[in-house]
Amino acid sequence: MKTQHIVLSFLFIVFSAFTVSAQKKDPTQKKETLKVWGECGMCKKTIEKAAKDSGATTANWDTESKKLTITYSTAKTSNEKIQQAIAAAGYDTRDLTADNEAYDKLHECCKYDRKGAAASAEKKDPAQHH
Repeated sequence: MKTQHIVLSFLFIVFSAFTVSAQKKDPTQKKETLKVWGECGMCKKTIEKAAKDSGATTANWDTESKKLTITYSTAKTSNEKIQQAIAAAGYDTRDLTADNEAYDKLHECCKYDRKGAAASAEKKDPAQHH
């Protein structure tokens, strides 16, 4: 009985050591935070889904700060690919602007103040500068 207890304890220790070593941080894992424009809970679902569908392991968008925290494997995707997917879903990101067609497809409650709205309005009407 005592021998069985010692053997089981030893096996538990060995198993625990393997589990801990398997949980060490993957060197290809990267965690980043970036700005994504949006408005509501529906935006949150769409933004997070687009990020995950493009390879993010985790995605959490905060409706107040407009910050998206993502974790992804650099071996499987990139920050740029994730931002492209979010922009394709209709949301402006830190580095990309969604095209108007994708933005126009958003639900009314999801329409946000576009990050480039002022700049594009000036480009369309240069007479405003005179």
